[in-house]
Amino acid sequence: MTVLFLRCLIMYFTVIIAVRLMGKRQIGQLQPEELVVTILISDVATMPLQDMQIPLFQPLLIIAAIVACELLFSVLSLKSRKFRTLVQGHAIPIVKNGTLDQSLLRKIRYTVDDVLEALRLKDVFDIAQAEHIYVESNGSLSVLQKQKPPAAQQTQPVLPCLVISDGKIVPEEFALCGLTGEKLQSVLKHENKAVRDIFLMTYASDGSYHIVEKQVKP
Repeated sequence: MTVLFLRCLIMYFTVIIAVRLMGKRQIGQLQPEELVVTILISDVATMPLQDMQIPLFQPLLIIAAIVACELLFSVLSLKSRKFRTLVQGHAIPIVKNGTLDQSLLRKIRYTVDDVLEALRLKDVFDIAQAEHIYVESNGSLSVLQKQKPPAAQQTQPVLPCLVISDGKIVPEEFALCGLTGEKLQSVLKHENKAVRDIFLMTYASDGSYHIVEKQVKP
């Protein structure tokens, strides 16, 4: 038991030192390769604790090699933009000038619900109010909202609900915004649109709505 305790202490301080050397950020801010390195170090650190027959120097050597590679990659990323883009990726504009790029959403495997959830975490509850949205290389969203006229800023905001997602009706959202099937059909008839042709539709309790039609695949 004493040997296990000592091994645990050694690996604990080793991991702390390794993370400090790499200057890592919070988990949500990690780049893809940084997350991989963090997971690798965690897995290697548990090896001598799970199997007492493994010499302690082996995982220590592996962790040192991982840290060295990460530091080398960091230096190369600082010196070469191409290398940085290759390893870390780049920001992807899924909304430009208020227009949602559905092909890019499919490319990065983001659903409508993923986008709306990420927007709510940014205190943006209406995608129609977003002028530009970028998916950063760490998966977070950066949002530039449209400028509101002074009169609109003084009115009480209303919360829009997602009622159509990728050509399918979301009936569980109806009660949140006071929508019924009849009202929805009336709006669709007025806009002369079919549900299957709509990529995203939000509806608010004040009767306002926002529709994004499906883009035709090339």
